Amino acid sequence: MPQLEQVLKNNPEKVKLVFKNFPLRNHQYAASAAMAALAADAQGKFWEFHDRLFADFNSINDQKIQDIARELGYKTAEFEKQMADPGILSRIRQDVQDGTLADVRGTPTVFVNGRRLKNRTLKGFQDFIDKELEK
Repeated sequence: MPQLEQVLKNNPEKVKLVFKNFPLRNHQYAASAAMAALAADAQGKFWEFHDRLFADFNSINDQKIQDIARELGYKTAEFEKQMADPGILSRIRQDVQDGTLADVRGTPTVFVNGRRLKNRTLKGFQDFIDKELEK
């Protein structure tokens, strides 16, 4: 989300981004993509992997996930082993549970200090954050 990236750049000392996975059931490869991004996180490449996935999310499949992993320097067997880490699945399940409790119905969903952001324009982001910072 370019608006979110801009808000982070505009407020580097005041805004922190926390990413939670919420793979939607209607996306066949969403869970695999989430697991792959978290596996990449073990090597400090979460955002790079994430951005590559979302650049062309509608064409994601298992082969595309493996291709991205290879392009980022992973060996297939090593990456598959990391994806199979039970901690990754546990983290995704916890994120989904948290999202369900927060009434997340789709992605991306943005919260600021626990409040859902509805206006996702750059101005909407900044105005919402400015109001929170005034508190």
